[in-house]
Parts: sequence; structure tokens; C-alpha cells
Amino acid sequence: MELGLATFVDLSSGVSAAQRMHELLEEAELADQLGLDVFAVGEHHRPDFVVSSPAVALAAIAARTERIRLSSAVTVLSSDDPVRVFQQFAELDLISNGRAEIMAGRGSFVESFPLFGYDLDDYDELFAEKLELLLAIRDNERVTWSGRHRAPLSDAGVWPRPLQEKLPIWVAVGGTPQSVIRAGVLGLPLTIAIIGGQPERFAPLVELYRAAWSEGGHDPAEAKVGINTHAFVGETVEQADSAFAQPYLAMMNRIGRERGWPPSGKPEYEALRSPRGALAVGSPEQVAEKILFEHELFGNDRYIGQMSVGAVAHAEVMRSIELFGTKVAPLVRAEVEKRSSAVRAA
Repeated sequence: MELGLATFVDLSSGVSAAQRMHELLEEAELADQLGLDVFAVGEHHRPDFVVSSPAVALAAIAARTERIRLSSAVTVLSSDDPVRVFQQFAELDLISNGRAEIMAGRGSFVESFPLFGYDLDDYDELFAEKLELLLAIRDNERVTWSGRHRAPLSDAGVWPRPLQEKLPIWVAVGGTPQSVIRAGVLGLPLTIAIIGGQPERFAPLVELYRAAWSEGGHDPAEAKVGINTHAFVGETVEQADSAFAQPYLAMMNRIGRERGWPPSGKPEYEALRSPRGALAVGSPEQVAEKILFEHELFGNDRYIGQMSVGAVAHAEVMRSIELFGTKVAPLVRAEVEKRSSAVRAA
């Protein structure tokens, strides 16, 4: 199972945008040095997040890393142009020697829609149409295409082409069955973001995805599932809570007020951090146990933890990344290999 990190590059820690961007590069460099598999950067168009163009940030990271795969988390494809998205990530692929990925999603924030002149009433149709075009561009150097929300293309060449023969495109979802089915039918890898509640409730979505994958005529052995949760590692659970709990709750309550969610406090946090909750927070052993619990549920191929949440101090994030790479990852990899060996022997 691949293990990686994601970040929205939050700016609510009070540092300047320039400093936060330098911190991002340090986080990615450390993840690469520790042998983690994926580093993913989100897209937002708000004052409390720095990155509006993941490809730009990832290109800077590519120049300072050697092995780690580089992904958006997510590219808000509904309000972007698929031609430019492909070109940008093809360039990233060339810079990184074939390490680029696109994680495409509809977006849980909607600021980009009016910013780029799109109607929220077309929310799902925009994503479906633009994903269709993005896949056509990926699979063909010259494209003829027409749709409702973009000017048509007639035998149009789209360059540059990436180093990878087929640029990986994942579909990221928050729990919408329609999106899960779409990914399966199209034969695209799926990432599920679990930010609340109990992970078990997402198991039917993974089953739905695999069923749609098979019905779409794809080889069941090639289906890929990624799980993305908030995560934080301390030497002890007390250290993890001290660094993470308050910034996490402040961030979730700030966003919750915008969306009409009820406020969360210590009881809600502790429930989420419990063995059956959505948060992978605690000592290395506790975080490994949570990741392995989810692997039992989903049989996922990838796990991505989001650590730099809200105002968590950069030094604390760096220490969490170090513990994730040096202590959590070996525990998880050894157990997953043990499980895989048992299955092969059966």
C-alpha cells in the first residue's frame, strides 16, 4: 500500500504567504527523504489557503525532490479548463521525470465557480463534461470534441505530452454515490476523503465502485482505491493532541459556521480520534492501527494523511511527518505485506 501526505497549505497559522510556501517545500522534501510514496497539494481560492494552482507549487516541489509522486488534492476540474490542466500537469511530469498525477474533483468549496464565470446550477454537469474532455486529451494527441460548457475542438493538438505514457488521473469524492459510479465505469482510480463520522459507513461506496468497475468491463485486479483522512503523529497521544487538537477544531468550526454545521469540541474530537473514528491521530502505534483498520475495511491501495491543518505549527508538522515516515510507515508496510502474503498462500 502506498503511503503519502496531502496539504491544503493553510494560511491561518498567522505566517506570511511567502513563508508558508517555503514551509510547504520543506514538508515535501522531508516526505521524499523519508521514502513516502505520494505528496499531494490542494487547490483553493480563499484567503485562508495559499495555493490556487497546485501544478505551480508541485513544479517547485519537483525540482527539490527525487522519487515521491506528486499529485493535486484536488484539481477543481469543474471550474478549470481541461486543456490547460493537462498541459500544466504534462509539464510537471516532464520536470519531475514522470512523477505527476491529477486528482480531479468537483470541489467542496465553491469560490472558484463565480471567479471563473461558472454557474453552480451546472455543478455536476460541468465536472462530467470536463472529465470527459480531460480523458480524451490524455488518451489522444489530437482531439475532436464538443460539449455545452466549452468551445469545441476540431482535430486540435494538445502539447506538451507527458513523460508517462498515460498521465494518472484519479477521481476524488467525499461520499457521493454518483461520483463513485462514474469513476468505476470510466476505469479511473478512486480517492475517498473521510473527514468525519465512522470509516465503516464508506465501505458500501468502495463496494459500489468495484461493482461499477467490473460492469464497465475493466479488470477487477486493476481497480485502485485511496483513502484520505486528517492525521497527526506524536511520540504519545498526549503530544499529538497538544499539537493538533486545538488547531484542528478551530479550522473545522470556522468552516462549519459557513456550512451550518454544529460546533465541535473536545467530546467530538475524542470520538473522532477513537479506534473507530475518522481521525488518524495519536502515537505511531495508534496511527498505524487506524490505517490498518481502514485497510481491513476497504482493501485500499493508498493512504494519504493530511497533517498541516489550520494553525498547527510548522515544526510540529515536520515532527509528525518524520514519525509517520520512520515509525508508522514501517509498521503499516510490514503488516500489509504479511496480509498480502497470507492471501497469496491461501
